[in-house]
Amino acid sequence: MNDTDRAILDFELEHWHYQGNKERVIQERFGFSPNRYYQRLNRLLDEPEALQQQPALVKRLQSRRDQRAHRRIVRDA
Repeated sequence: MNDTDRAILDFELEHWHYQGNKERVIQERFGFSPNRYYQRLNRLLDEPEALQQQPALVKRLQSRRDQRAHRRIVRDA
């Protein structure tokens, strides 16, 4: 994990109430699109070091990801 990966985890610890604001801050803070940010975050959730550094956060985000995937499977079935 590099400094940007750690910054992404720290950023996810912040509470966000308005999606549009979060997307704007992602672009300002990290310099890449929200899509690129979420792709990177998704890969980061599978990194053992991320789980070691932020276990509660990573497990919560993995659970959300799994729930979304399950809903897509059920919807498309």
